[in-house]
Amino acid sequence: MFNSLKTLFVAALATVVSIAAVPAMAADTVASGSFTGASDHITTGGVEVIKNADGSHTIVLADDFSLDGAPDPRVGLGKDGHYNGNTDSGLLGALTGGQSFVVPAGVDVSDFNEVYIWCEKFSVPLGVAKLN
Repeated sequence: MFNSLKTLFVAALATVVSIAAVPAMAADTVASGSFTGASDHITTGGVEVIKNADGSHTIVLADDFSLDGAPDPRVGLGKDGHYNGNTDSGLLGALTGGQSFVVPAGVDVSDFNEVYIWCEKFSVPLGVAKLN
């Protein structure tokens, strides 16, 4: 039994080492910004829009992200003060901390210059980050 456990441990360790040796998918930051609250909400923290190796894009809320609360907060993109519902990338998973959201296929992120935290229920912005 000891030999079979030892063999299992060595195999598991080899798997972990081989996984750790695989390079991460390349990703490039294409834009970044910081949130400002909107509609009497407090929204703070950084955000990045990342282009993944496969050409898709991801919106990444930084670890310092914080929202004071609201029903149905969504993450998406907008331009010049106008949220675009076709860019809805998903429901905010938590009111604080780092989170990632995949931009829907077919959305050209270069058409937008803001990331929104949007209240779908009341159709108001909760926070906006102007992208650089």
